[in-house]
Amino acid sequence: MHDIIPTTTFPDGRKVPVLGQGTWRMGENRARAAEEIRSLQAGLELGMTLIDTAEMYGDGGAERIVGEAIKGRRDEVFLVSKVLPSNASRSGTVAACERSLKYLGTDRIDLYLLHWRGGYPLAETVAAFEMLKKAGKIGAWGVSNFDVDDMEELESVPDGLNVAANQVLYNLARRGIEYDLVPWCRDRSVPVMAYSPLDEGRLLHNADLIHIAKAHQATPAQVALAFLKSRPDVISIPKTGSADRARENRDAMDIHFTAENLAELDQLFPPPRRKMRLEVI
Repeated sequence: MHDIIPTTTFPDGRKVPVLGQGTWRMGENRARAAEEIRSLQAGLELGMTLIDTAEMYGDGGAERIVGEAIKGRRDEVFLVSKVLPSNASRSGTVAACERSLKYLGTDRIDLYLLHWRGGYPLAETVAAFEMLKKAGKIGAWGVSNFDVDDMEELESVPDGLNVAANQVLYNLARRGIEYDLVPWCRDRSVPVMAYSPLDEGRLLHNADLIHIAKAHQATPAQVALAFLKSRPDVISIPKTGSADRARENRDAMDIHFTAENLAELDQLFPPPRRKMRLEVI
Protein backbone atom coordinates (compact mmCIF):
# COMPACT_ATOMS: atom_id res chain seq x y z
CA MET A 1 0.00 0.00 0.00
CA HIS A 2 1.42 3.38 -1.01
CA ASP A 3 1.64 6.38 1.24
CA ILE A 4 -0.50 9.26 -0.02
CA ILE A 5 1.57 11.74 -2.01
CA PRO A 6 1.89 14.90 0.13
CA THR A 7 0.44 18.09 -1.30
CA THR A 8 1.34 21.76 -1.31
CA THR A 9 -0.99 24.70 -1.73
CA PHE A 10 -0.91 27.47 -4.31
CA PRO A 11 -1.78 31.04 -3.24
CA ASP A 12 -5.34 30.61 -4.56
CA GLY A 13 -5.91 27.62 -2.28
CA ARG A 14 -5.59 24.85 -4.85
CA LYS A 15 -3.68 21.81 -3.62
CA VAL A 16 -1.37 19.77 -5.86
CA PRO A 17 0.85 16.73 -5.25
CA VAL A 18 4.50 17.52 -4.53
CA LEU A 19 5.50 14.91 -7.13
CA GLY A 20 4.38 15.65 -10.67
CA GLN A 21 5.48 14.70 -14.16
CA GLY A 22 7.73 16.61 -16.53
CA THR A 23 7.72 16.38 -20.34
CA TRP A 24 10.96 18.02 -21.50
CA ARG A 25 12.16 16.22 -24.67
CA MET A 26 8.86 14.41 -25.13
CA GLY A 27 7.11 14.70 -28.47
CA GLU A 28 10.36 14.79 -30.43
CA ASN A 29 10.22 11.27 -31.86
CA ARG A 30 7.00 9.82 -33.28
CA ALA A 31 8.24 6.28 -32.62
CA ARG A 32 8.28 6.98 -28.87
CA ALA A 33 4.93 8.79 -28.72
CA ALA A 34 2.82 5.81 -27.62
CA GLU A 35 5.25 4.90 -24.84
CA GLU A 36 5.40 8.53 -23.65
CA ILE A 37 1.61 8.69 -23.53
CA ARG A 38 1.46 5.43 -21.54
CA SER A 39 4.07 6.75 -19.12
CA LEU A 40 2.04 9.88 -18.38
CA GLN A 41 -1.14 7.85 -17.99
CA ALA A 42 0.60 5.46 -15.61
CA GLY A 43 1.74 8.45 -13.56
CA LEU A 44 -1.82 9.78 -13.41
CA GLU A 45 -3.07 6.43 -12.16
CA LEU A 46 -0.47 6.60 -9.39
CA GLY A 47 -1.56 10.07 -8.25
CA MET A 48 1.04 12.20 -10.05
CA THR A 49 -1.68 14.43 -11.42
CA LEU A 50 0.39 17.57 -12.03
CA ILE A 51 1.83 17.53 -15.56
CA ASP A 52 4.31 20.19 -16.64
CA THR A 53 4.97 21.03 -20.27
CA ALA A 54 5.84 24.03 -22.48
CA GLU A 55 5.35 25.34 -25.99
CA MET A 56 9.11 25.04 -26.49
CA TYR A 57 9.26 21.28 -25.83
CA GLY A 58 9.34 19.58 -29.21
CA ASP A 59 7.92 22.76 -30.79
CA GLY A 60 4.54 21.86 -29.36
CA GLY A 61 5.09 18.11 -29.66
CA ALA A 62 5.16 17.59 -25.90
CA GLU A 63 1.88 19.47 -25.50
CA ARG A 64 0.31 17.19 -28.11
CA ILE A 65 1.57 14.13 -26.18
CA VAL A 66 0.05 15.52 -23.00
CA GLY A 67 -3.19 16.21 -24.82
CA GLU A 68 -3.41 12.57 -25.88
CA ALA A 69 -2.55 11.33 -22.38
CA ILE A 70 -5.27 13.35 -20.65
CA LYS A 71 -8.09 12.73 -23.14
CA GLY A 72 -11.28 11.97 -21.25
CA ARG A 73 -9.72 12.76 -17.88
CA ARG A 74 -8.90 16.46 -18.04
CA ASP A 75 -10.55 17.20 -14.70
CA GLU A 76 -8.13 14.85 -12.92
CA VAL A 77 -5.11 16.83 -14.07
CA PHE A 78 -3.39 20.02 -12.90
CA LEU A 79 -1.91 21.26 -16.16
CA VAL A 80 1.13 23.53 -16.36
CA SER A 81 2.55 25.04 -19.55
CA LYS A 82 4.90 27.90 -20.44
CA VAL A 83 5.21 30.74 -22.90
CA LEU A 84 8.57 31.46 -24.54
CA PRO A 85 10.02 34.89 -23.70
CA SER A 86 10.18 35.66 -27.44
CA ASN A 87 6.38 35.33 -27.49
CA ALA A 88 5.73 37.12 -24.19
CA SER A 89 4.36 40.43 -25.46
CA ARG A 90 0.77 41.25 -24.53
CA SER A 91 -0.68 39.93 -27.81
CA GLY A 92 2.00 37.27 -28.24
CA THR A 93 1.29 35.70 -24.87
CA VAL A 94 -2.39 35.42 -25.66
CA ALA A 95 -1.67 33.88 -29.08
CA ALA A 96 0.82 31.42 -27.56
CA CYS A 97 -1.70 30.38 -24.94
CA GLU A 98 -4.33 29.76 -27.62
CA ARG A 99 -1.90 27.53 -29.53
CA SER A 100 -1.05 25.59 -26.39
CA LEU A 101 -4.73 25.10 -25.58
CA LYS A 102 -5.26 23.71 -29.07
CA TYR A 103 -2.32 21.30 -28.82
CA LEU A 104 -3.38 20.21 -25.32
CA GLY A 105 -6.97 19.69 -26.43
CA THR A 106 -8.39 21.68 -23.52
CA ASP A 107 -10.09 24.98 -22.80
CA ARG A 108 -7.88 25.94 -19.85
CA ILE A 109 -4.36 25.70 -18.44
CA ASP A 110 -4.23 25.57 -14.66
CA LEU A 111 -0.87 27.33 -14.33
CA TYR A 112 0.82 29.28 -17.13
CA LEU A 113 4.45 30.31 -16.73
CA LEU A 114 6.87 32.72 -18.38
CA HIS A 115 9.65 30.28 -19.32
CA TRP A 116 12.46 32.73 -18.58
CA ARG A 117 13.05 36.46 -18.79
CA GLY A 118 13.32 38.01 -22.22
CA GLY A 119 13.07 41.38 -23.91
CA TYR A 120 9.45 42.22 -23.19
CA PRO A 121 8.67 44.22 -20.04
CA LEU A 122 7.35 42.12 -17.19
CA ALA A 123 4.37 44.46 -16.88
CA GLU A 124 3.32 43.59 -20.44
CA THR A 125 3.51 39.84 -19.87
CA VAL A 126 1.71 40.08 -16.53
CA ALA A 127 -1.06 42.14 -18.14
CA ALA A 128 -1.52 39.37 -20.72
CA PHE A 129 -1.57 36.73 -17.98
CA GLU A 130 -4.26 38.66 -16.13
CA MET A 131 -6.32 38.97 -19.32
CA LEU A 132 -6.09 35.22 -19.85
CA LYS A 133 -7.06 34.58 -16.25
CA LYS A 134 -10.14 36.80 -16.48
CA ALA A 135 -11.13 35.02 -19.70
CA GLY A 136 -10.89 31.63 -17.96
CA LYS A 137 -8.11 30.44 -20.28
CA ILE A 138 -5.69 30.02 -17.36
CA GLY A 139 -6.30 29.45 -13.68
CA ALA A 140 -3.15 31.17 -12.43
CA TRP A 141 0.21 32.35 -13.71
CA GLY A 142 3.80 32.16 -12.59
CA VAL A 143 7.39 32.33 -13.74
CA SER A 144 10.40 30.11 -14.36
CA ASN A 145 14.13 30.70 -13.90
CA PHE A 146 13.60 33.84 -11.79
CA ASP A 147 16.08 34.72 -9.05
CA VAL A 148 15.27 36.90 -6.03
CA ASP A 149 15.99 40.18 -7.83
CA ASP A 150 13.70 39.11 -10.67
CA MET A 151 10.97 38.19 -8.20
CA GLU A 152 11.32 41.54 -6.44
CA GLU A 153 11.04 43.37 -9.74
CA LEU A 154 7.99 41.27 -10.60
CA GLU A 155 6.34 42.29 -7.32
CA SER A 156 6.70 45.95 -8.30
CA VAL A 157 4.66 45.74 -11.53
CA PRO A 158 0.84 45.98 -11.58
CA ASP A 159 -0.68 42.64 -10.45
CA GLY A 160 2.81 41.21 -9.98
CA LEU A 161 1.85 40.01 -6.51
CA ASN A 162 -0.45 37.47 -8.18
CA VAL A 163 2.52 35.27 -9.10
CA ALA A 164 1.62 31.70 -8.12
CA ALA A 165 4.86 29.73 -8.61
CA ASN A 166 8.52 29.88 -9.62
CA GLN A 167 9.96 26.91 -11.51
CA VAL A 168 13.73 26.60 -11.18
CA LEU A 169 16.57 24.10 -11.40
CA TYR A 170 16.78 22.35 -8.03
CA ASN A 171 18.16 19.00 -6.92
CA LEU A 172 20.60 17.50 -4.44
CA ALA A 173 23.60 18.55 -6.52
CA ARG A 174 22.30 22.08 -7.19
CA ARG A 175 21.06 23.58 -3.94
CA GLY A 176 22.06 27.22 -4.44
CA ILE A 177 18.46 28.47 -4.28
CA GLU A 178 18.20 27.34 -0.67
CA TYR A 179 20.28 30.33 0.43
CA ASP A 180 17.79 33.05 -0.49
CA LEU A 181 15.28 32.18 -3.21
CA VAL A 182 13.56 29.31 -1.38
CA PRO A 183 13.08 31.36 1.82
CA TRP A 184 11.89 34.36 -0.23
CA CYS A 185 9.25 32.23 -1.96
CA ARG A 186 8.23 30.48 1.24
CA ASP A 187 7.70 33.79 3.05
CA ARG A 188 5.22 34.73 0.32
CA SER A 189 3.56 31.30 0.02
CA VAL A 190 4.83 30.92 -3.55
CA PRO A 191 5.61 27.23 -4.22
CA VAL A 192 8.89 26.32 -5.91
CA MET A 193 8.72 23.85 -8.80
CA ALA A 194 11.96 21.85 -9.09
CA TYR A 195 12.89 20.97 -12.65
CA SER A 196 15.59 18.42 -13.47
CA PRO A 197 15.31 16.89 -9.97
CA LEU A 198 17.71 14.10 -11.00
CA ASP A 199 20.22 16.58 -12.48
CA GLU A 200 19.60 15.28 -16.02
CA GLY A 201 20.36 11.75 -14.80
CA ARG A 202 23.77 12.54 -13.35
CA LEU A 203 22.62 11.81 -9.79
CA LEU A 204 21.76 8.25 -10.80
CA HIS A 205 25.48 7.52 -11.16
CA ASN A 206 26.70 9.33 -8.05
CA ALA A 207 28.60 6.82 -5.90
CA ASP A 208 27.61 8.43 -2.60
CA LEU A 209 23.95 8.49 -3.54
CA ILE A 210 24.10 4.87 -4.72
CA HIS A 211 25.48 3.92 -1.29
CA ILE A 212 22.70 5.76 0.54
CA ALA A 213 20.07 4.28 -1.76
CA LYS A 214 21.20 0.74 -0.96
CA ALA A 215 20.80 1.45 2.75
CA HIS A 216 17.19 2.47 2.09
CA GLN A 217 16.56 -0.43 -0.31
CA ALA A 218 15.82 2.21 -2.90
CA THR A 219 17.28 3.61 -6.10
CA PRO A 220 19.35 6.80 -6.36
CA ALA A 221 16.45 8.44 -8.21
CA GLN A 222 14.09 7.63 -5.36
CA VAL A 223 16.46 9.09 -2.75
CA ALA A 224 16.87 12.27 -4.82
CA LEU A 225 13.09 12.68 -5.13
CA ALA A 226 12.53 11.85 -1.45
CA PHE A 227 15.00 14.60 -0.56
CA LEU A 228 12.89 17.15 -2.45
CA LYS A 229 9.76 15.77 -0.78
CA SER A 230 11.36 16.72 2.55
CA ARG A 231 11.60 20.40 1.51
CA PRO A 232 8.43 22.38 2.32
CA ASP A 233 6.40 23.78 -0.58
CA VAL A 234 8.58 22.21 -3.29
CA ILE A 235 7.05 20.35 -6.26
CA SER A 236 9.37 18.09 -8.24
CA ILE A 237 8.62 17.27 -11.87
CA PRO A 238 10.83 14.38 -13.06
CA LYS A 239 10.46 13.44 -16.71
CA THR A 240 10.35 9.86 -17.89
CA GLY A 241 9.05 8.20 -21.02
CA SER A 242 8.75 4.84 -19.24
CA ALA A 243 5.75 3.59 -17.25
CA ASP A 244 8.12 1.46 -15.13
CA ARG A 245 10.21 4.50 -14.26
CA ALA A 246 7.04 6.45 -13.43
CA ARG A 247 6.20 3.74 -10.89
CA GLU A 248 9.74 3.93 -9.52
CA ASN A 249 9.38 7.69 -9.09
CA ARG A 250 6.07 7.23 -7.29
CA ASP A 251 7.65 4.77 -4.84
CA ALA A 252 10.02 7.55 -3.73
CA MET A 253 7.12 9.08 -1.81
CA ASP A 254 7.18 6.06 0.53
CA ILE A 255 10.70 6.96 1.75
CA HIS A 256 10.82 8.89 5.03
CA PHE A 257 14.13 10.42 6.10
CA THR A 258 15.18 10.88 9.71
CA ALA A 259 17.08 13.96 10.83
CA GLU A 260 20.22 11.82 10.71
CA ASN A 261 19.51 10.81 7.10
CA LEU A 262 19.10 14.45 6.08
CA ALA A 263 22.29 15.41 7.93
CA GLU A 264 24.15 12.73 5.97
CA LEU A 265 22.81 14.13 2.70
CA ASP A 266 23.89 17.61 3.79
CA GLN A 267 27.42 16.32 4.35
CA LEU A 268 27.58 14.74 0.91
CA PHE A 269 25.68 17.49 -0.91
CA PRO A 270 26.32 20.63 1.16
CA PRO A 271 23.72 23.40 1.20
CA PRO A 272 24.99 26.84 0.13
CA ARG A 273 26.71 29.14 2.63
CA ARG A 274 26.54 32.25 0.43
CA LYS A 275 24.54 33.75 -2.37
CA MET A 276 25.03 31.79 -5.58
CA ARG A 277 24.15 32.70 -9.14
CA LEU A 278 20.90 31.07 -10.24
CA GLU A 279 21.71 27.97 -12.27
CA VAL A 280 19.72 27.38 -15.45
CA ILE A 281 19.70 24.58 -18.02
